[in-house]
Formats: sequence, C-alpha cells, structure tokens
Amino acid sequence: SSSFQSLTTDPWHFLFQISKKDFEGFKNLFHRFLQVKGPSVKWDKIHKPPEDLIHPYDKIKAQVLPDSVAASLNKLVVVKLNGGLGTSMGCKGPKSVISVRNENTFLDLTVHQIEHLNKTFNVDVPLVLMNSFNTDEDTKKILQKYTHHRVHIHTFNQSRYPRINKESLLPVAKDLGVHGDHGDAWYPPGHGDIYASFYNSGLLDQLIAAGKEYIFVSNIDNLGATVDLFILNHLMTQPKDKRCEFIMEVTDKTRADVKGGTLIQYDDKLRLLEIAQVPKAHVDEFKSVTKFKIFNTNNLWISLAAIKRLHEQNAMDMEIIVNPKTLDGGLNVIQLETAVGAAIKAFDNALGVNVPRSRFLPVKTSSDLLLVMSNLYSLDAGSLTMSKKREFPSTPHVKLGSSFTKVHDFLMRFESIPDMLELDHLTVSGDVTFGKNVSLKGTVIIIANHGDRIDIPAGAVLENKIVSGNLRILDH
Repeated sequence: SSSFQSLTTDPWHFLFQISKKDFEGFKNLFHRFLQVKGPSVKWDKIHKPPEDLIHPYDKIKAQVLPDSVAASLNKLVVVKLNGGLGTSMGCKGPKSVISVRNENTFLDLTVHQIEHLNKTFNVDVPLVLMNSFNTDEDTKKILQKYTHHRVHIHTFNQSRYPRINKESLLPVAKDLGVHGDHGDAWYPPGHGDIYASFYNSGLLDQLIAAGKEYIFVSNIDNLGATVDLFILNHLMTQPKDKRCEFIMEVTDKTRADVKGGTLIQYDDKLRLLEIAQVPKAHVDEFKSVTKFKIFNTNNLWISLAAIKRLHEQNAMDMEIIVNPKTLDGGLNVIQLETAVGAAIKAFDNALGVNVPRSRFLPVKTSSDLLLVMSNLYSLDAGSLTMSKKREFPSTPHVKLGSSFTKVHDFLMRFESIPDMLELDHLTVSGDVTFGKNVSLKGTVIIIANHGDRIDIPAGAVLENKIVSGNLRILDH
C-alpha cells in the first residue's frame, strides 16, 4: 500500500486539482495496475467463440428492412473516436481534419453521411465526437462550419491522466500545464475511457432522456464505418428476453492483420483478446490465421442504458494495457490505457457480426491514403465504396517508402493519383515522382536507390514492371 500512501502525499498532490472525476478514474486504474500479477488470461481456458454468437453478415443482410427502420434510426447515436493527432502522417492538429478525398476531411465525410441519413429517412441521428485535450480546441473551431447542416453535433472530452515514471512509478508532471514543456506529462487513456468520460460529461443521460438507445462507435479514420441499416435492424429485433447490449463487428484476418485483437470464448463470455495480453510463448499462435480467424474492426454497437448501469456498478473491468513510451528527453514512462472493445464481456447477450472487409478501411498511412484517393473507390453521400469497375473485391497491397510518409510530401510526388483499378501490388521506395494520368496494373515495383531519382512520365502504363536506376524527366 506504500504506493497508495503516495497518492495523498507530495508528488501526487497537485493531481487533486485536475477534475475530481479524472483523479478518481486514474486512481482506480493505477490501483488495479499495482494489483495485477501475470497475464490476464490463462491460455488453456481460451476457446473459439461458439457459432451462434458470431453472426454472418450475409444472413443479416438477407433480411428485408422493415418500415420501422426510421424509428430505429431515431434511437441511434453515432460516436466517433476523435482523440488522435495527425502527427504520424506529418500533419498538425487533429487527424480528423486531414483531407482524404476531393478536399473532404474525415470529419466532412462523417457529417455528410449522417446528414444524408437524416434527410433520406427524415430522422434525427446525432453525431458525438469524443475528443482529447490534444484535439478539443481545434475540433470545436472547425465544427462551426457545420452549423447549417442537418445534423446535431455534440462533443465530450476523454480524461486526462498523468504519465508515470517507469522506475519510480510517480507522475512525471510537476504542474497541470499541458502546453510547452509539460505537454508530454499527460495522455488520453485509450478509447476504453469512453464509458467513464461519456457518463461523466452528462451527455449519456441527456441522450437517454431524449429517447436514444444505442450508440454506434468507430474510429474516425475508419472510412468503412458507416451506419449499416441491416446491423441496426438486427440489433433492434433480437428477442425481448435476449436483448443484445453489444455488437462487435469483426472481419476475417489476412496476413496484414496479425496484430488485431480477436474474439474468444472465456468463462462462458465473449471476450476481446489483444496481442498485449498474450503470454510470450503463444504470440505466434495468436498471430496465426488458422486458429484465430477474425479480428475486431472497432466498429461497435452498444446499449446506452447498459453503459449507464455497468458504469454505475463499476463492472466494466477492462484489461489494462501498459503502453511504454520514451519522452523527448529520454525519460522512460508508462501510460495506462484500456480499449473500448474489452468491455464486451460485461454486457448481456453480446454478439459478434462477421462483416465484409469493406467495413474496415482505416487510413493510418499515406499508403492507405493513396488507395482511398484513387479510382478504386467512388464517393457517394460521404460513403466510399469499391468501384464497380474493379474485377475483384480485394484491395491492392500498397507500400510507399519513407519519402511519402508526410501527407505534404506525398501530395507533391503525385501530379495526379494514378489509375489503380487493375493493381494488385505496388511498392515504391526512394525519390520517385509520378506524372499525370499514370496507370498501374498487376505488380509494380519502383525503386530509386540512394542518390537516384525516378520520374514516372505522364500517361505511362506500368503493368507487371520493376523500375529501378535513374529516370529524370526535365521540362525543356
């Protein structure tokens, strides 16, 4: 209990000034962290989820949508996780304001989608953004441009917790400042914090009072996470004695998804198993596509009343993710986080729905950005769908080298986005630029070695080609 004593003595003292709720939340998380010994799952108790708990999307989509779908929409709230910055893509400010398609940002696309639903069905589906202290101020400024759109937008803030020195287990912060030198002493504690911060903000009760029953939660950078009327209808039409409180959309693993969390059966409950919880000896088994065939898309449908009940009973019990970081000065810290999907085991009659890959289209890198900006997708009312002109449903595998990491550099290197309808695989490395109207087909590998530069000429058609060496095209 010595660490607990220190919660009330000096190094922790100023923490009492952050919101009381944040302090309570952090104290509970830190307590649990100190008590946890060893891995949170026993490997031999892990089972594949029973078939009747993972519903195939095809079956759900085969149902005819009833006229009451509008009534169901009026009970829905869309929540987007908007706590992340665009730093990994070389952008300042919230990630949600990066332009992804025809000058539309992630946020624009989301607003267009929901506005389209509200107009089409004459309903009121509100949009709620969970911001963090990193994104809140910028997001609120940007939201002003949607005042005349047909969508009510609310925001609430994720908690702000102190980073902990890895050795001493004491907070790094010396005061409450989040700007300048102090910025990196604090962190938003992962999206599992949604339950507590949504509740604490008062917004949860407000929405329940307005007759809302379910939230559809997803990452704002997952362009595949649109409101699906078939899943919504499925959720709303479960038998009365088996009211479903939680649906997790899962999709089939490919080699690229070996790290994604998977659904398992554990102590007779569906549970999310993340790679961080897997004992070292079993990591390879966890990554195999044969034993664990599905992974969590983080598209979740959750009952508001159940969130309220479980939060008030303090019954979520999400596994703690210990995330080690090294600060700029070289100091090793840890931040304690939780994941929103980890609470699935606390909800009644939880289900997985095995959805097509098209509902998982995250934009994490400029390689992803190239795909969604290309003619592989068409944009309709804020939703991206795979172009009908593509012969096969799988997305090409794209790997752009480090010269393309920052969005600004990426845009400079393409005079226009190439035609990629018949592309299977693209690898680009080194100092490479693309002229207008280039067409890429099959497998294309372009490698400019150090000191070389390759300019792909305008109008070039590259089909199953490897391009290397030096190719300069200069204006005469």
